[in-house]
Amino acid sequence: MPIFENGLKGNILNGLAIGIGAAIVAPALIPVVSSIVKPLAKAVIKGGILCYERSKESIAEISEMVEDIVAEAKAEVQEMQERQNVTEPVMTETNQN
Repeated sequence: MPIFENGLKGNILNGLAIGIGAAIVAPALIPVVSSIVKPLAKAVIKGGILCYERSKESIAEISEMVEDIVAEAKAEVQEMQERQNVTEPVMTETNQN
């Protein structure tokens, strides 16, 4: 932009005019910008909270499902070990000779 290029290249009057203009306009723009940004930021935060809550619920459900699968697997392993213990002959001193 030619205004900024010329104003920032060393002409102190142009730089001073831009600074004063920004100082005058900024207080008028701050309420307008904040009235737009604040609801948007609040909506983003609400969305993040809802997403977090849903993910917590999903993780709890998945964790419970994994615990059930692990318990079933342990029970099956224990059952297999019990079957092996029953079917294997017990070694006694007479069987060893």
